[in-house]
Amino acid sequence: MTNNELFLELAKPNKDGVSRWVPVSEFIGKYKKLQLGNGGSWCRASSSLAKKYIVEFDKNKTAGNSIDGVRLAGFNNKKILNQNIRKDIKDFYKVQNCVMLGVNGKSENTKIEIDHKDGRKEDHRLSNLKEQQITDFQPLSKAANDIKRQICKRCKETNKRWNAKNIKGNPFDFYAGNENYSEELGCKGCYQYDPVEYRKVVVRKVGELSAKEAVDKVFKKLYPEE
Repeated sequence: MTNNELFLELAKPNKDGVSRWVPVSEFIGKYKKLQLGNGGSWCRASSSLAKKYIVEFDKNKTAGNSIDGVRLAGFNNKKILNQNIRKDIKDFYKVQNCVMLGVNGKSENTKIEIDHKDGRKEDHRLSNLKEQQITDFQPLSKAANDIKRQICKRCKETNKRWNAKNIKGNPFDFYAGNENYSEELGCKGCYQYDPVEYRKVVVRKVGELSAKEAVDKVFKKLYPEE
């Protein structure tokens, strides 16, 4: 039996796709394959189970981020984004360094993953391989991509975007927009969406600010009474 079949046998969802809470303590014996850590590989958002059902997790019983129980809360009627990435885009980025950490290694945390810049993954244009563009993606090390995934998840829950000043030395919060997520701007303007564009915009802003300060200083020196 597959993991999905094992869990459905345990959870026994009704005709509406709703099941009881299944504590992880039941993942023993015949159901040992269902044992999971913090992520829940067979029931995560990208899993085949989550494509059919709304999967909910209970993390309130033990400390940390461990999953204590899993249940189905109905059928998932949302159109799921196909996360496949076109081969030429993968080939383009896999030889490049992580745009956040500047590495491209062979260890678990330094190997390159091709990241959807839009962390919400709600743009269904990207489901069509023919419509994907190089600029929709970026190379991230696994470590950076794992962190970004959690940041984007938090943003989706709160509609508050991540502040680039969380990284010491970054002079601006966002390169466009503010902390409030908007449908119009989407993820654009957030450091996590495009750290390279953030740096380019920052250089431009600092240059413009420096030029303005220099002009004002010279003007006041030439015309002190004005």
